[in-house]
Amino acid sequence: MPKSEIHPNWFPEAPVFYDGKLICYTGSTKPELNVDVWLPNHPFYTDSQTIIDTEGRVERFMKKYGLNSTEE
Repeated sequence: MPKSEIHPNWFPEAPVFYDGKLICYTGSTKPELNVDVWLPNHPFYTDSQTIIDTEGRVERFMKKYGLNSTEE
């Protein structure tokens, strides 16, 4: 048996909320969970993901300092 005085309390049916709405129940050491991002609003799954860097680091450096990649 685990020692009762060293382990956190376990809540087997902790509710998970997103934007004040109940999403599901899960086991947790906290009585309730609030999440900011979940599967239906995650940018990867909603195709709203934007690519920030379209050039590579070397190309940006060369462009910034006006260098050609063929120069030594």
